[in-house]
Amino acid sequence: MIKYVVASAVILGAALAASSVTTHAADKVYTFALVPKNTNNPFFDQAQLGCQKAEKELAGKIKCLYVGPGEHGGGDEEAQMVADLITKGVDGIGVSPANAPAMAAALQGAAAAKIPILTWDSDLLPKDKGLRLAFIGTHNYEIGVNIAKAVQVIKPKGGTICIQSGGAAAANHNERMQGIRDTLAGTPMMGDPPGTRLTGQNGWTEVDGCPLYTNDDFTVALQQMQDIMGKYPTLDAFIPTGGFAEFLGQAYKTTASKWKAKIASGELALPFADTLAIQLDDLKLGLASGNVGQRPFDMGYKAMWFLNDMAHGKPGPKDPTYTGLDVCTPKNVDTCTKG
Repeated sequence: MIKYVVASAVILGAALAASSVTTHAADKVYTFALVPKNTNNPFFDQAQLGCQKAEKELAGKIKCLYVGPGEHGGGDEEAQMVADLITKGVDGIGVSPANAPAMAAALQGAAAAKIPILTWDSDLLPKDKGLRLAFIGTHNYEIGVNIAKAVQVIKPKGGTICIQSGGAAAANHNERMQGIRDTLAGTPMMGDPPGTRLTGQNGWTEVDGCPLYTNDDFTVALQQMQDIMGKYPTLDAFIPTGGFAEFLGQAYKTTASKWKAKIASGELALPFADTLAIQLDDLKLGLASGNVGQRPFDMGYKAMWFLNDMAHGKPGPKDPTYTGLDVCTPKNVDTCTKG
Protein backbone atom coordinates (compact mmCIF):
# COMPACT_ATOMS: atom_id res chain seq x y z
CA MET A 1 0.00 0.00 0.00
CA ILE A 2 2.78 2.37 0.90
CA LYS A 3 4.57 1.54 -2.39
CA TYR A 4 1.33 2.27 -4.27
CA VAL A 5 0.91 5.64 -2.59
CA VAL A 6 4.53 6.58 -3.30
CA ALA A 7 4.25 5.47 -6.90
CA SER A 8 1.03 7.42 -7.33
CA ALA A 9 2.69 10.50 -5.88
CA VAL A 10 5.58 10.19 -8.32
CA ILE A 11 3.20 9.79 -11.27
CA LEU A 12 1.10 12.75 -10.12
CA GLY A 13 4.20 14.89 -9.66
CA ALA A 14 5.38 14.05 -13.15
CA ALA A 15 1.98 14.84 -14.57
CA LEU A 16 1.88 18.19 -12.80
CA ALA A 17 5.37 19.00 -14.04
CA ALA A 18 4.37 18.14 -17.61
CA SER A 19 1.23 20.21 -17.23
CA SER A 20 3.32 23.12 -15.98
CA VAL A 21 5.60 22.91 -19.01
CA THR A 22 2.62 22.74 -21.37
CA THR A 23 0.95 25.70 -19.69
CA HIS A 24 4.19 27.65 -19.80
CA ALA A 25 4.54 26.98 -23.54
CA ALA A 26 0.93 27.95 -24.13
CA ASP A 27 1.39 31.18 -22.16
CA LYS A 28 4.64 32.19 -23.85
CA VAL A 29 4.53 35.40 -25.82
CA TYR A 30 6.73 34.97 -28.87
CA THR A 31 8.75 37.91 -30.13
CA PHE A 32 9.05 37.93 -33.91
CA ALA A 33 11.14 40.63 -35.58
CA LEU A 34 10.16 42.15 -38.91
CA VAL A 35 13.22 43.88 -40.36
CA PRO A 36 12.85 46.21 -43.38
CA LYS A 37 15.70 47.64 -45.41
CA ASN A 38 14.93 51.01 -43.84
CA THR A 39 12.13 52.58 -41.83
CA ASN A 40 11.65 55.85 -43.76
CA ASN A 41 9.91 54.18 -46.69
CA PRO A 42 6.10 54.12 -47.09
CA PHE A 43 6.37 50.73 -48.78
CA PHE A 44 7.77 49.20 -45.60
CA ASP A 45 5.19 51.09 -43.52
CA GLN A 46 2.59 48.84 -45.15
CA ALA A 47 4.51 45.73 -44.10
CA GLN A 48 4.55 47.05 -40.54
CA LEU A 49 0.78 47.46 -40.63
CA GLY A 50 0.44 43.85 -41.76
CA CYS A 51 2.71 42.76 -38.93
CA GLN A 52 0.61 44.68 -36.43
CA LYS A 53 -2.61 43.18 -37.76
CA ALA A 54 -1.24 39.67 -37.21
CA GLU A 55 -0.20 40.68 -33.69
CA LYS A 56 -3.72 41.90 -32.97
CA GLU A 57 -5.36 38.77 -34.38
CA LEU A 58 -3.10 36.55 -32.30
CA ALA A 59 -4.33 38.42 -29.23
CA GLY A 60 -1.28 38.62 -27.02
CA LYS A 61 0.42 35.44 -28.26
CA ILE A 62 3.08 37.28 -30.25
CA LYS A 63 4.88 40.61 -30.27
CA CYS A 64 5.61 42.25 -33.61
CA LEU A 65 9.04 43.83 -33.24
CA TYR A 66 9.44 46.16 -36.22
CA VAL A 67 13.04 47.31 -36.30
CA GLY A 68 15.39 48.51 -39.02
CA PRO A 69 17.82 51.28 -39.97
CA GLY A 70 16.47 54.75 -40.49
CA GLU A 71 18.18 54.99 -43.86
CA HIS A 72 19.18 52.35 -46.42
CA GLY A 73 22.92 52.88 -45.96
CA GLY A 74 24.00 49.97 -48.13
CA GLY A 75 22.79 47.22 -45.82
CA ASP A 76 25.60 47.00 -43.25
CA GLU A 77 23.56 48.55 -40.44
CA GLU A 78 20.61 46.29 -41.18
CA ALA A 79 22.88 43.23 -41.11
CA GLN A 80 24.28 44.28 -37.74
CA MET A 81 20.77 44.72 -36.37
CA VAL A 82 19.85 41.19 -37.43
CA ALA A 83 23.04 39.81 -35.85
CA ASP A 84 22.06 41.61 -32.62
CA LEU A 85 18.54 40.14 -32.75
CA ILE A 86 20.05 36.66 -33.02
CA THR A 87 22.31 37.35 -30.04
CA LYS A 88 19.33 38.59 -28.01
CA GLY A 89 17.44 35.41 -28.83
CA VAL A 90 14.23 36.57 -30.48
CA ASP A 91 11.88 33.75 -31.45
CA GLY A 92 11.93 34.35 -35.20
CA ILE A 93 13.01 36.89 -37.81
CA GLY A 94 11.51 38.04 -41.09
CA VAL A 95 14.00 40.23 -42.98
CA SER A 96 14.17 42.09 -46.29
CA PRO A 97 17.91 42.05 -47.07
CA ALA A 98 19.27 45.32 -48.46
CA ASN A 99 22.65 43.69 -49.05
CA ALA A 100 22.28 39.97 -49.70
CA PRO A 101 25.91 38.93 -49.01
CA ALA A 102 26.12 41.01 -45.84
CA MET A 103 22.85 39.57 -44.57
CA ALA A 104 24.04 36.02 -45.26
CA ALA A 105 27.05 36.66 -43.04
CA ALA A 106 24.81 38.05 -40.29
CA LEU A 107 22.55 35.00 -40.38
CA GLN A 108 25.32 32.45 -39.78
CA GLY A 109 24.43 32.05 -36.10
CA ALA A 110 20.66 31.73 -36.51
CA ALA A 111 20.55 27.95 -36.99
CA ALA A 112 22.66 27.26 -33.89
CA ALA A 113 20.40 29.59 -31.90
CA LYS A 114 17.36 27.74 -33.30
CA ILE A 115 15.86 30.97 -34.62
CA PRO A 116 13.75 30.47 -37.79
CA ILE A 117 14.47 32.94 -40.56
CA LEU A 118 12.15 34.10 -43.33
CA THR A 119 13.05 36.60 -46.03
CA TRP A 120 10.41 38.92 -47.47
CA ASP A 121 10.40 41.52 -50.26
CA SER A 122 14.05 40.70 -51.08
CA ASP A 123 15.87 37.38 -50.80
CA LEU A 124 19.37 36.05 -50.24
CA LEU A 125 21.58 34.98 -53.11
CA PRO A 126 20.91 31.44 -54.40
CA LYS A 127 24.02 30.03 -52.71
CA ASP A 128 22.87 31.33 -49.32
CA LYS A 129 19.18 30.40 -49.40
CA GLY A 130 19.81 27.50 -47.03
CA LEU A 131 20.17 30.08 -44.27
CA ARG A 132 16.45 30.87 -44.39
CA LEU A 133 13.36 28.68 -44.50
CA ALA A 134 11.37 30.50 -47.18
CA PHE A 135 10.92 33.72 -49.12
CA ILE A 136 7.63 35.61 -48.73
CA GLY A 137 6.91 38.27 -51.34
CA THR A 138 6.71 39.17 -54.98
CA HIS A 139 8.14 37.28 -57.92
CA ASN A 140 10.60 40.09 -58.54
CA TYR A 141 11.59 38.99 -62.02
CA GLU A 142 7.89 39.22 -62.99
CA ILE A 143 7.76 42.82 -61.78
CA GLY A 144 10.48 43.61 -64.30
CA VAL A 145 8.67 41.68 -67.01
CA ASN A 146 5.43 43.59 -66.47
CA ILE A 147 7.16 46.97 -66.28
CA ALA A 148 8.90 46.22 -69.57
CA LYS A 149 5.61 45.20 -71.17
CA ALA A 150 4.15 48.56 -70.18
CA VAL A 151 7.09 50.26 -71.88
CA GLN A 152 6.67 48.15 -75.02
CA VAL A 153 3.05 49.27 -75.37
CA ILE A 154 4.20 52.88 -75.43
CA LYS A 155 7.41 52.34 -77.39
CA PRO A 156 6.91 49.26 -79.60
CA LYS A 157 9.92 50.05 -81.79
CA GLY A 158 12.38 50.39 -78.90
CA GLY A 159 14.60 53.35 -78.15
CA THR A 160 16.95 54.69 -75.50
CA ILE A 161 16.43 53.74 -71.90
CA CYS A 162 17.73 54.33 -68.39
CA ILE A 163 16.99 51.95 -65.52
CA GLN A 164 17.08 53.27 -61.96
CA SER A 165 17.59 50.69 -59.21
CA GLY A 166 17.67 50.67 -55.43
CA GLY A 167 20.96 49.08 -54.41
CA ALA A 168 23.53 47.20 -56.44
CA ALA A 169 23.58 44.40 -53.83
CA ALA A 170 19.77 44.17 -53.41
CA ALA A 171 18.69 40.84 -54.90
CA ASN A 172 15.10 41.93 -55.52
CA HIS A 173 16.05 45.00 -57.57
CA ASN A 174 18.61 42.99 -59.53
CA GLU A 175 15.95 40.40 -60.38
CA ARG A 176 13.58 43.14 -61.54
CA MET A 177 16.29 44.65 -63.71
CA GLN A 178 16.93 41.28 -65.31
CA GLY A 179 13.21 40.92 -66.02
CA ILE A 180 13.20 44.33 -67.69
CA ARG A 181 16.25 43.61 -69.80
CA ASP A 182 15.21 40.12 -70.86
CA THR A 183 11.72 41.25 -71.86
CA LEU A 184 12.86 44.27 -73.84
CA ALA A 185 15.54 42.20 -75.54
CA GLY A 186 12.90 39.68 -76.56
CA THR A 187 14.80 36.71 -75.16
CA PRO A 188 16.46 35.66 -71.89
CA MET A 189 20.04 36.88 -72.01
CA MET A 190 23.12 35.36 -70.49
CA GLY A 191 24.20 36.05 -66.94
CA ASP A 192 22.80 36.23 -63.43
CA PRO A 193 20.70 39.15 -62.14
CA PRO A 194 20.77 42.03 -62.97
CA GLY A 195 21.16 40.57 -66.45
CA THR A 196 22.99 41.87 -69.50
CA ARG A 197 23.12 45.53 -70.45
CA LEU A 198 20.99 46.44 -73.49
CA THR A 199 23.14 47.51 -76.42
CA GLY A 200 20.65 47.48 -79.28
CA GLN A 201 18.81 44.20 -78.73
CA ASN A 202 15.29 44.43 -80.18
CA GLY A 203 15.87 48.15 -80.69
CA TRP A 204 16.73 49.00 -77.07
CA THR A 205 19.90 50.70 -75.86
CA GLU A 206 20.81 51.74 -72.32
CA VAL A 207 22.36 55.21 -72.30
CA ASP A 208 25.77 55.89 -70.80
CA GLY A 209 25.71 56.48 -67.06
CA CYS A 210 22.89 54.01 -66.46
CA PRO A 211 21.74 52.03 -64.57
CA LEU A 212 21.48 54.44 -61.68
CA TYR A 213 21.55 53.36 -58.03
CA THR A 214 19.65 55.34 -55.41
CA ASN A 215 20.37 53.26 -52.28
CA ASP A 216 16.72 54.04 -51.48
CA ASP A 217 17.53 57.72 -50.97
CA PHE A 218 14.49 59.43 -52.44
CA THR A 219 16.13 62.85 -52.80
CA VAL A 220 19.01 61.26 -54.69
CA ALA A 221 16.50 59.38 -56.87
CA LEU A 222 14.72 62.57 -57.89
CA GLN A 223 17.98 64.37 -58.59
CA GLN A 224 19.16 61.44 -60.73
CA MET A 225 15.96 61.65 -62.75
CA GLN A 226 16.41 65.37 -63.36
CA ASP A 227 20.06 64.94 -64.30
CA ILE A 228 19.50 62.09 -66.75
CA MET A 229 16.50 63.79 -68.39
CA GLY A 230 18.62 66.92 -68.78
CA LYS A 231 21.52 64.96 -70.26
CA TYR A 232 19.26 62.97 -72.63
CA PRO A 233 16.28 65.20 -73.51
CA THR A 234 15.04 62.66 -76.10
CA LEU A 235 15.26 59.66 -73.75
CA ASP A 236 12.52 57.19 -74.67
CA ALA A 237 12.09 55.39 -71.34
CA PHE A 238 13.05 55.92 -67.72
CA ILE A 239 12.33 52.87 -65.55
CA PRO A 240 12.69 52.90 -61.75
CA THR A 241 12.59 49.47 -60.11
CA GLY A 242 10.93 50.98 -57.04
CA GLY A 243 8.83 53.99 -56.05
CA PHE A 244 11.89 56.06 -55.02
CA ALA A 245 11.31 59.65 -56.23
CA GLU A 246 7.51 59.33 -56.07
CA PHE A 247 7.75 58.85 -52.30
CA LEU A 248 8.78 62.51 -52.00
CA GLY A 249 5.19 63.52 -52.71
CA GLN A 250 4.85 67.13 -53.82
CA ALA A 251 8.54 67.45 -54.70
CA TYR A 252 8.14 64.70 -57.29
CA LYS A 253 4.88 66.17 -58.61
CA THR A 254 6.50 69.56 -59.12
CA THR A 255 9.47 68.11 -60.98
CA ALA A 256 7.53 65.53 -63.02
CA SER A 257 5.10 68.19 -64.26
CA LYS A 258 7.89 69.21 -66.66
CA TRP A 259 7.56 65.81 -68.36
CA LYS A 260 3.76 65.57 -68.30
CA ALA A 261 3.28 66.46 -71.96
CA LYS A 262 5.90 63.90 -73.03
CA ILE A 263 4.23 61.20 -70.94
CA ALA A 264 0.79 62.05 -72.37
CA SER A 265 2.03 61.94 -75.98
CA GLY A 266 3.96 58.71 -75.50
CA GLU A 267 7.26 60.45 -76.20
CA LEU A 268 8.45 59.30 -72.76
CA ALA A 269 7.61 56.01 -71.07
CA LEU A 270 7.78 56.40 -67.29
CA PRO A 271 6.40 53.37 -65.42
CA PHE A 272 7.19 52.70 -61.77
CA ALA A 273 7.34 49.66 -59.54
CA ASP A 274 4.92 49.71 -56.55
CA THR A 275 1.35 50.93 -56.28
CA LEU A 276 1.10 52.89 -53.05
CA ALA A 277 -1.68 55.46 -52.82
CA ILE A 278 0.72 58.36 -53.32
CA GLN A 279 1.90 56.74 -56.56
CA LEU A 280 -1.56 56.12 -57.96
CA ASP A 281 -2.27 59.81 -57.39
CA ASP A 282 0.65 60.56 -59.71
CA LEU A 283 -0.75 58.14 -62.27
CA LYS A 284 -4.12 59.88 -62.18
CA LEU A 285 -2.40 63.23 -62.68
CA GLY A 286 -0.53 61.95 -65.73
CA LEU A 287 2.84 62.05 -63.99
CA ALA A 288 3.61 58.38 -64.64
CA SER A 289 2.84 55.88 -67.41
CA GLY A 290 1.81 53.03 -65.12
CA ASN A 291 2.66 51.05 -62.01
CA VAL A 292 3.40 47.43 -61.24
CA GLY A 293 2.75 46.88 -57.58
CA GLN A 294 3.45 44.49 -54.79
CA ARG A 295 1.55 43.68 -51.63
CA PRO A 296 3.81 44.67 -48.74
CA PHE A 297 0.96 44.52 -46.21
CA ASP A 298 0.53 40.82 -47.00
CA MET A 299 4.27 40.22 -46.66
CA GLY A 300 4.38 41.53 -43.09
CA TYR A 301 1.12 39.83 -42.18
CA LYS A 302 2.02 36.42 -43.58
CA ALA A 303 5.54 36.47 -42.14
CA MET A 304 4.14 36.80 -38.60
CA TRP A 305 1.57 34.06 -39.07
CA PHE A 306 4.11 31.68 -40.58
CA LEU A 307 6.57 32.27 -37.74
CA ASN A 308 3.78 31.70 -35.22
CA ASP A 309 2.75 28.46 -36.92
CA MET A 310 6.31 27.15 -36.84
CA ALA A 311 6.69 28.11 -33.17
CA HIS A 312 3.76 25.78 -32.48
CA GLY A 313 5.17 22.85 -34.41
CA LYS A 314 3.45 23.40 -37.74
CA PRO A 315 5.42 23.08 -40.98
CA GLY A 316 7.00 26.15 -42.54
CA PRO A 317 5.57 27.93 -45.58
CA LYS A 318 6.13 26.91 -49.17
CA ASP A 319 9.36 28.30 -50.56
CA PRO A 320 8.86 30.64 -52.27
CA THR A 321 5.46 31.96 -51.18
CA TYR A 322 4.43 34.64 -53.65
CA THR A 323 2.00 37.35 -52.58
CA GLY A 324 1.02 38.44 -56.09
CA LEU A 325 1.29 41.73 -57.97
CA ASP A 326 -1.00 44.34 -59.49
CA VAL A 327 -0.67 46.14 -62.82
CA CYS A 328 -2.10 49.67 -62.83
CA THR A 329 -2.63 51.77 -65.94
CA PRO A 330 -4.27 55.14 -66.63
CA LYS A 331 -7.36 53.18 -67.70
CA ASN A 332 -7.83 51.10 -64.54
CA VAL A 333 -6.26 53.42 -61.97
CA ASP A 334 -9.58 54.09 -60.20
CA THR A 335 -10.12 50.40 -59.47
CA CYS A 336 -6.53 49.16 -59.27
CA THR A 337 -5.41 47.63 -55.99
CA LYS A 338 -3.22 49.86 -53.87
CA GLY A 339 -0.01 48.26 -52.56
